[in-house]
Amino acid sequence: MKMKVALHNLGCKVNAYELEAMQQMLEQAGYEIVPFAPGADIYIINTCTVTNIADRKSRQMLHKAKKMNPDAIVVAAGCYVQAKKDEVQIDPAIDIVLGNNKKQDLLTVLRQYDREKGQDKELIDLKRPVEYENLQLSSTGEHTRAYLKVQDGCNQFCSYCIIPYVRGRVRSRRRPEIVDEVKRLVENGYQEFVLTGIHLSSYGVDCEDSLLQLILAVHEIEGVKRIRLGSLEPRIITEEFVKTISSLSKICPHFHLSLQSGCDATLKRMNRRYTAQEYLDGCALLRKYFEHPALTTDVIVGFPQESEEEFEASRAMIESVDFYETHIFKYSRREGTRADQMEGQIPEQVKAARSHILIDLGRQQKQKFMEYYLGRNVEILFEEQAEIRGKTYWIGHTREYLKVAADTKENLENCIKIGKIGGFVEDGVFICAI
Repeated sequence: MKMKVALHNLGCKVNAYELEAMQQMLEQAGYEIVPFAPGADIYIINTCTVTNIADRKSRQMLHKAKKMNPDAIVVAAGCYVQAKKDEVQIDPAIDIVLGNNKKQDLLTVLRQYDREKGQDKELIDLKRPVEYENLQLSSTGEHTRAYLKVQDGCNQFCSYCIIPYVRGRVRSRRRPEIVDEVKRLVENGYQEFVLTGIHLSSYGVDCEDSLLQLILAVHEIEGVKRIRLGSLEPRIITEEFVKTISSLSKICPHFHLSLQSGCDATLKRMNRRYTAQEYLDGCALLRKYFEHPALTTDVIVGFPQESEEEFEASRAMIESVDFYETHIFKYSRREGTRADQMEGQIPEQVKAARSHILIDLGRQQKQKFMEYYLGRNVEILFEEQAEIRGKTYWIGHTREYLKVAADTKENLENCIKIGKIGGFVEDGVFICAI
């Protein structure tokens, strides 16, 4: 009888890629994949530790799995277990710990556990250099868009961030392996590819390669229709970089540039390696070479010692850039980071008030950005059907990653169409005629 495995992911797109790769390994080895519900023989939770809330969710899902079947094997994988080594070693809900860079060994670890009938809680020391983990995909949970993990680790050590400690130093996937994976995915019908990583801008620094060269290689692959880039650092946005990618027809004009703060003094305390002006220059370059690109960002409010003047500098900068989307996060203390030990921690009510101000500003800017497309023709890659206000539509995204609905009986799954934007079917979703 096949062993039944249930999987659950927490956290980022890199985590999602890794869980899908583990699922593919299990399927190929003869395991049966079942929903994350009572009845599984093995539960695998790919955990996250980016915030205290992520830690709590990781613990909750691990304990939920053990309650659903006390006799099941519970596998805790990923960042939370890497960060909380001592806690997971004694957690009775966890049978197997699969730290980062050990996920490729999932099948071996499961077989060893079955033989020895004991806890397996080995972790790799990611403070030391390690090789890029060999995980790969030939299909994904999405039917039209494939996320490609191309690098792991981070060398930045931002003062608020635990990720370099749980993911280790930068290591890049070799370009030929990425190209081979893209070709396999193209053969399986995928048209849009998202290059992602823990610190995507660092791709190639460890192997005499570069993100730009990787983009060019993926662009040359027949069958690839769209290329998106994951989160970028401002300093990679040079004239050469932007001019080159703007000449590539498959590049989507949708760029996520991490800001975190619009104040130089705050950026310095965060150990962010750019100034507010350098960030503004990068946005200006993107707008110089792309017509109406969708610029998105992350901002942290309430970082230690953030004064009203520093917060106002961030607010004014966000207002001046005019983003498509702004993701606002209240600063969360992370044990083991430098910011956790800083004086001048900001009260929660102040963080909440500042967060509300920027969220409201972000909503206004998103609405303004979207209204630009009313009455315009756009290219849409349709993905799936969904019900909106009691009616079924085909849902897709433009090259700028605007969400669009079409009312048609035609099967549009994985089809690229030109549609004219006519208005909104609901907040944040266009209606179009094709």
